[in-house]
Amino acid sequence: MDKLVQHDATPYEQIIYKARHRVIDSLARNIDLYGITMSIGHLYGTLLFQDKPMTLDEMGEALGMSKTSMSTGVRTLLDLNMVNKVWMKGTRKDHYEIEQDWYQNFIDYFSIKWRKGIDDNIQSLRKSLQELKTLLSKDDLPTPLQEMVQADIEKIKNSLEYYDWLNRLIDTFESHEIFKYVPKKEGAE
Repeated sequence: MDKLVQHDATPYEQIIYKARHRVIDSLARNIDLYGITMSIGHLYGTLLFQDKPMTLDEMGEALGMSKTSMSTGVRTLLDLNMVNKVWMKGTRKDHYEIEQDWYQNFIDYFSIKWRKGIDDNIQSLRKSLQELKTLLSKDDLPTPLQEMVQADIEKIKNSLEYYDWLNRLIDTFESHEIFKYVPKKEGAE
């Protein structure tokens, strides 16, 4: 992170660099909420304060990290729709910039993660529900086990109802309908 501080900067520039550094460190420390490592958080924060898109080489130089590390970090951020690849005239190198709309970052990230988790859980619940219904149809199933299976079926049905609700909640994020209920501040993207 020392590469971000300009030692020959004026006192005013030092204040700017210090403020940026504080924000970048804070982002990096807290980005684990998104399941992202601290080093990728530093990369994201560095890109945030750039006036132009950066190449992997420029990122590596700014952060004192290898091009391979930068590539891995950028790939993670691309997969989460937090970074965009941009075309720059006159160069064959890839350039990257952050997605400036943090509302959309949140929506994209959590929609991707939540939908994956929901799909995995629904598959398990449906398979278990089918197995339990098949077991319940057995004529020789003892009454205490029938009661246990019935109770489990109800729990699974309640879980499926929850995941249906969660899918509908995600739909409100993706359609931006959520902003009817929780509006963005005036002037926000």
